[in-house]
Amino acid sequence: MIRRISRATLLAAVAALALGVSAPAKAQEFRYGSANDILGLDPHANNHGVTNAMKSNMYEPLVRRRYDGSLEPGLATRWENTAPTTWKFELRKGVKFHGGEPFGADDVIASFARIRQPSSDMNYTVTSIERIEKVDDSTVTIVTKGPNPVLLQDLTLFFIMSKSWIEKNNAMTIVRTGQPGANTNFGNVNVNGTGPFRLVERVADERTVLEANPGWWGEATHGIKRATWRPVANPATRVAALLSRELDLIYPVPLQDVARLQSQAGLKVVQGPTARTTYFGLDTERETLLDQPGVKNPLRDARVRRAILQAIDMNAIHRVVMRGFGQIAGLPIAPQVQGFDAELNKRLPYSQDAAKKLLAEAGYPNGFTITLNCPNNRYINDEAICTAIVPMLARVGITARLNAMNFSQFIPAGQNGQFQFYMLGWTPGNFDISNPLRELLTMTKGAGTFNWGRYRNPTVESLRDRIAVETTPQVRNALAKQALKQIVDDVAVIPIHQEPQVMGVLDTVAEFNMRVQEDVELRFIKLKKK
Repeated sequence: MIRRISRATLLAAVAALALGVSAPAKAQEFRYGSANDILGLDPHANNHGVTNAMKSNMYEPLVRRRYDGSLEPGLATRWENTAPTTWKFELRKGVKFHGGEPFGADDVIASFARIRQPSSDMNYTVTSIERIEKVDDSTVTIVTKGPNPVLLQDLTLFFIMSKSWIEKNNAMTIVRTGQPGANTNFGNVNVNGTGPFRLVERVADERTVLEANPGWWGEATHGIKRATWRPVANPATRVAALLSRELDLIYPVPLQDVARLQSQAGLKVVQGPTARTTYFGLDTERETLLDQPGVKNPLRDARVRRAILQAIDMNAIHRVVMRGFGQIAGLPIAPQVQGFDAELNKRLPYSQDAAKKLLAEAGYPNGFTITLNCPNNRYINDEAICTAIVPMLARVGITARLNAMNFSQFIPAGQNGQFQFYMLGWTPGNFDISNPLRELLTMTKGAGTFNWGRYRNPTVESLRDRIAVETTPQVRNALAKQALKQIVDDVAVIPIHQEPQVMGVLDTVAEFNMRVQEDVELRFIKLKKK
């Protein structure tokens, strides 16, 4: 019997060969791929899930997370909250950086000074810290500006660099992706951490190759000697690479291929929830539209924002575009995030009539035209979701001109203020409401790194500050509820859903523990012995 191969499948297979991984894997080599590339190697530059996961293979924090999200010692072996604003950390002894430099208190202090720079997307992890003091080479004291109930959670993404390496290579300057010099900045193209893997090769948009660090302080039970990670934007190409056994793991698996892959011998599909909420951001500040000079910005009116929300049929998107995967959201945070409130996690009902009425009340009975900016290789079915809402908005009179782009272009464009209506996704790094309040939904006191819509509300700003220092759980949750209610009432953003986490894994992998914070960290993978 001759099997017919579709042209699409054939092209995907050819593209998979073009990945350059068609040769059989070497013993103890792990090869994996995801939809978009990392944004650089600097541990203090870009705050991006795939990038942070890659950093975690090479750099380490004082406190780290297990795959289930619980905390455990990292470069600190123990800690103690000795006073409301004072923490004592005992550092791990005998640790060396990849370059051979011994790890100690001076490195923690130097990393703190570096990450605090305004050019760092990761500076939110230390915002609450007033200073770090050296007690001795193996002990530091962290003094916070006020009580911080989630300091340990914040520190899980505060990666430690070598002080001497920073000084030797003049590597204090941080340059984010999309900024001049980002592709040649020393910290973005070189690595010297203490983690279980060392950098071998980095070719942007092609591959990042790591090797096991033989001098790592931890117990290397994974069996991986070499790991090659590749960004594979085309979903069919990712699947073809898995089926041809050229990649041991891929993510995300295209939802339309889940059932087919589940029936294949020699591989499995691993699924789980995520704490990432995707949403549509809205410019609530600028008076006019960027691409229509002189035209009033309709998004400043909460009635217009509410109309957009009610014009979107999320049930249809969930059923057709997402094939039932994920969870429709009414809040900009997921159930796994501290501060989530189930009562508020309800969307206004889908209603074209209600949307048209709101638009008319706001002075737009005939609608308006606006650009919708979306990534096309970051979130599951990101461009497809944006494509689906275009006709939904058209039915109430809003003409949305879709502008979809690669995520590596999308991020700097958003950070440079080029969007007014856009899709973004967010997993709070500390799994606490304080993170999205600070990064997405407020602007004062250095906050709002990803608040591209410039949403401001004095009530939310005040609640953010109170939540940041409140240590009584019941009081803190009540404050969080107040903040979320205000955000929902204002339609500060339009939540879409919590993404599913779907990965395809070959039988070359003996053990794979899916991280609650998504993406892949190599220390949680164990290969089969050959």
